[in-house]
Amino acid sequence: MKRTRIVSRNFEVIFGIIGSIIGILSGSFLIFLESFGKAHTPFLGVVAIIASILGIVSSFYVKKNTDAAGVGFIIATMFVIVGSDYINVISAIFLLIAGMSALFRK
Repeated sequence: MKRTRIVSRNFEVIFGIIGSIIGILSGSFLIFLESFGKAHTPFLGVVAIIASILGIVSSFYVKKNTDAAGVGFIIATMFVIVGSDYINVISAIFLLIAGMSALFRK
């Protein structure tokens, strides 16, 4: 009888949710700054929020299909970086770690 090793995906779920929450908060902050005329385009904040929502969806999907969720995390990372200048770097790091871990940890 062969033993099967079950890999817990709690690490990816936690890092994905943390990165997504930070991304939503920083995207909202960019939209808030635009209302005072400090930022140039609120569209970048909206892109960061949409990418963070993709990160949340991927973190809930990681237990069913790890490869698709890992690709979702990587795509969310790219859009989060594009969506905001330097505010979302921490969010992008969390999402990138979750994506790489979901893709390469077996």
